Amino acid sequence: MIEPIFDARFIPDSYANRVGKGTHAAVDRLQMCARRYRYVLRMDIVKHFPSLDHAVLMAEITRVVTNPDLRWLIEQILASGIGVLADEYAMHYFDGDDASPEARTLAANRPRGLPIGNLTSQFWSNVMMNSFDWFVRRELRCPAYLRYVDDFALFSDDKALLSAWKHAIITRLAQMRLTVHEREAQVIPCEQGIPWLGFVVYPTHRRLKRRNVVNFTRKLEHNIDLYETGAIPFAELDASVQGWINHVRYADSWGLRGHIFANHPIKSHPDPQPAPLPRRVQVRQRKQRR
Repeated sequence: MIEPIFDARFIPDSYANRVGKGTHAAVDRLQMCARRYRYVLRMDIVKHFPSLDHAVLMAEITRVVTNPDLRWLIEQILASGIGVLADEYAMHYFDGDDASPEARTLAANRPRGLPIGNLTSQFWSNVMMNSFDWFVRRELRCPAYLRYVDDFALFSDDKALLSAWKHAIITRLAQMRLTVHEREAQVIPCEQGIPWLGFVVYPTHRRLKRRNVVNFTRKLEHNIDLYETGAIPFAELDASVQGWINHVRYADSWGLRGHIFANHPIKSHPDPQPAPLPRRVQVRQRKQRR
């Protein structure tokens, strides 16, 4: 097991795919920071999993993994997700400012990409981003920073300092052949509300993103139709509803939940007739009654 070896090197405020962390812990931590600082810089990476560079990632891995057989196995896993990108933004990444056009093109077309949704991909993402996490902590000396996969936030009471950090981050990520959505990467007051992992987090409360509500409402309507026509059992409908409730209960959503379910009542559905007993059981019961 190499995961514990890497995990011990991660910062405490890396929340994705780690024991004792997770989405809701990341939301709790973000709100705690929003209560302590005036401003936040929230950023996310463009096409995160498809753009992870295999050479950069393997350089991080080989700092820890020395066994040649294990390195070979890791390379095979990474190769299964190759998705070489050579689009307009990929051409900005190359090995040095003075590199020739040929070298830039070669660097831009190095193998990149991890399978989205694969647990190993989430783990390798943490390995890839670990050096960046420590850059923010040690070199930028940000007092409050957290990351969940490719979403990360920095806090400070100094708005100008956060703007300076933004440019330093863009430069650092470019060295890793990663880029951010610059238009959305703005320094804002925490009291304005911070979009974060499906929520909008304020210092005093949390709300759901409108898209989350719209998507669930559509799914609920579809599942109710399937249930009422007998296409799915009640248990499947209930599991979908309970899963959503378990997620959104971390926001101030009591009134919203009541409104949604009041407008989408679930009609009672007669229980199906029980399946007949096997013939040998029926014969045995008849003998017992005699």
